[in-house]
Amino acid sequence: MNDSAYSQSLPKGFVYVDQVVPDIRTDLRYRLSDNFVGATVDGYSGARAILTQPAAQALAQVQTELRELGLGLLIFDAYRPQRAVNHFARWAKDLSANNMKPRYYPEVEKTELFSQGYIASRSGHSRGSTVDLTLVSLSPPFEQLDMGTIFDFFSPRSWLDATGLSAAQERNRALLQRTMKTYGFTPYAKEWWHFTLSAEPFPETYFDFEIRDDLSVR
Repeated sequence: MNDSAYSQSLPKGFVYVDQVVPDIRTDLRYRLSDNFVGATVDGYSGARAILTQPAAQALAQVQTELRELGLGLLIFDAYRPQRAVNHFARWAKDLSANNMKPRYYPEVEKTELFSQGYIASRSGHSRGSTVDLTLVSLSPPFEQLDMGTIFDFFSPRSWLDATGLSAAQERNRALLQRTMKTYGFTPYAKEWWHFTLSAEPFPETYFDFEIRDDLSVR
């Protein structure tokens, strides 16, 4: 697939998440430089989260339940173009590019990021129904709940079975996991923030259209 086919619209079956969940918050980390690569990642020309319609509708149900607790969702990443995954792979092979190691992967060598499952040559994100997110308060300043690590922290401390968390961190993670699973999402064991819609509509298709803010929805 290429950008020319989708120069004016999203592929059929995809939506901007904020059109389905208007009060959802986003901080797309690969759009700018606050990420493990330390630069804007290929394919991120816009800052609006994109998902398949079923995944976005499931997130709307999650958000509805969380509102009753004064909480909401903050998305770090949603649909991810294959070109971004390729960018990660090139970065992982460049052993001189280590400026973000202290913040994002202090406990693992860059040469082991593939073998330990933190980076892959293909990502469920490119199928459009995987999302990285956390919980935030709905009252300004919309603070993130403490999950024990930052997003994209490559360490056993980010795993679902991590030990050494505080009671509050354990409660926050449990709430996120429980609510997401209630509405059809499956978590990833090595990343507390990562969820895939179990009934994803494109389980075998890896898309590569660019993320832009001005695409119309079919």
